Amino acid sequence: MPEIGLSGGTITYEDVGPSDPAVAADAPVLVFVHGVLMDGTLWRHVVAGLRERARCVVPLLPLGGHRIPMDEDADMSLRGHVGRIAEFLEKLDLRDVTIVGCDWGGGPLLTSYGLDERVGRYVILPSEAFDNFPPGLPGRTAGMAARMPGGINAAMQPLRFRPLRRLPMTFGWMSKRPVPHDVMDGWLHGVTTDRRIRRDLKRYGAPRFDRDELLDLAERQRAFTGPVLVLWAPENKMMPREHGPRLAELFPDGRLVEVDDSYTLMPEDRPDAVIEHVGAFLAETAPRGAGSR
Repeated sequence: MPEIGLSGGTITYEDVGPSDPAVAADAPVLVFVHGVLMDGTLWRHVVAGLRERARCVVPLLPLGGHRIPMDEDADMSLRGHVGRIAEFLEKLDLRDVTIVGCDWGGGPLLTSYGLDERVGRYVILPSEAFDNFPPGLPGRTAGMAARMPGGINAAMQPLRFRPLRRLPMTFGWMSKRPVPHDVMDGWLHGVTTDRRIRRDLKRYGAPRFDRDELLDLAERQRAFTGPVLVLWAPENKMMPREHGPRLAELFPDGRLVEVDDSYTLMPEDRPDAVIEHVGAFLAETAPRGAGSR
């Protein structure tokens, strides 16, 4: 995978698109954002289904599933991670992109922090939103571990044992169907073998999120005038069901589609639905133009 140097360190990314040069020339650009303790393989099925009609760019964000440790002085705050996405778009000179995010709620925060100049559309799958940071039992468990001396290591090492990954406090409530072992092995490799990766995760997860600040950041997203597709899973156990309609109403050009038979990790549980609805969204809408910014 190619590497790119950003403020605070180096990340890797995947960049694939249509095999037909004529299609590739005008293909929309999708940038996929994964969650904490995951990597870009979360999107493997969706990318396979969309790559012939869109350029699919999948950065490996330093959220615990990364392999290359960040610099010791890297900004690992929520704001720092969102800024890293904006810098990534700038370094690759990606414009009018569609940000597609799941689990981690950092994508739409590009607008909250005034860093969305290169964003034309959002697709929001079940993700942290409003004051639901960190989400659910797994999120609270990870936050507690990050604030305890040695807590991250103590919480991560048991996940080498595959049966423990389906517990509610780990990944059991993340997807209805188990994530394949080889995929999750990759997600957890760095954090279970490299103390520097654990250091990076701790620096993100240890600070407590301020509820009023989170709600203010959500309110600022109303400024985004481009098309927004919210794909929500009413059965998911991590993100409140009411957050789907609430997100769709937050954006001036927001729309909601509810997808059944899925928990939070919709790209694992229902990649078919994600491919179908994102494909239709791309065909029916245009990115926010420069003149509307």
